[in-house]
Amino acid sequence: MKLPRRFFQPLATGAPAPFRDLPVRLERMIHFVPPHNDKVRARVPELAGTVDVVLGNLEDAVPADQKEAARKGFVAMAQATDFAATGTGLWTRINALNSPWILDDLFTIVAEVGNKLDVVMVPKVEGPWDIHYIDQLLAQLEARHGVTKPILVHAILETAEGVANVDAIASASPRMHGMSLGPADLAASRGMKTTRVGGGHPDYRVLSDPAGDAPRAAAQQDLWHYTIAKMVDACMANGIKAFYGPFGDFSDGDACEAQFRNAFLMGCAGAWTLHPSQVAIAKKVFAPDPAEVAFAARIVAAMPDGTGAVMLDGKMQDDATWKQAKVIVDLAKLVAAKDPELAAVYQLG
Repeated sequence: MKLPRRFFQPLATGAPAPFRDLPVRLERMIHFVPPHNDKVRARVPELAGTVDVVLGNLEDAVPADQKEAARKGFVAMAQATDFAATGTGLWTRINALNSPWILDDLFTIVAEVGNKLDVVMVPKVEGPWDIHYIDQLLAQLEARHGVTKPILVHAILETAEGVANVDAIASASPRMHGMSLGPADLAASRGMKTTRVGGGHPDYRVLSDPAGDAPRAAAQQDLWHYTIAKMVDACMANGIKAFYGPFGDFSDGDACEAQFRNAFLMGCAGAWTLHPSQVAIAKKVFAPDPAEVAFAARIVAAMPDGTGAVMLDGKMQDDATWKQAKVIVDLAKLVAAKDPELAAVYQLG
């Protein structure tokens, strides 16, 4: 546990001071790129202008004999593109802490492109001790290589132990950027009986009560509702962001959109996109509906200081609904700054 007076102190002499507040950035989609794939990497300069975050993936989906190539490819990708010019975040997902590649991942990347790197995504985080390790190591590397801004840490919640320790993980370090739900590994860790990567399952459902001999209606349920809610609470209580992770069925855009929308409504800032087709879905889902924005703007305008109560369209609005409206309006302004088309639709002053 870090004591309050020392929480924001750099962990190495010469390392940059941690952020007091997260940088305000739009992160509707974290788009995964396999850096060992030359053809995909060649498209990154064009891709950078169309997504909010580009992530070079070094962990799952990279074969063991391609780990070094992926690491070198990420460095080349980072050096070749000016991500800051397009307002695009540059992230990497390093290998797991119990792997033989993690030290080379961090040593190489911080040395070569540390000043361009925004976030390190850490897989299979099980407790605050994992964050403390990465926190100290990053500070030492930042100091050694003259990195001028702190590199943030994003934890993937994909083990039962990690879910049990979610509050402690969220509060472990001022480097914490946020968390993502990793449904595939979490399902295996929990002993869940599904091979799907995200989304629902046709056998996870509830039945209506019997009504004579009539067929009983059934409704499929969300396997991830509890975990997303728990993750969102932990993240928001600590001033960091929650994200939905991967949706593995690229052929089912409707189900992907439904899962993303559930996460958005519950408080997630964005989701992973593993295929180009999912980028448009994330842009659509993780931006507020124009009608909602218009009504929220009316609430904010009617109660400029957020106090009192007013009636709009026969519905009472008070400080609680003002706070809800402010969330929507603030997000709409952030989206409008990135997307000129939506800026015209939202018509916010």
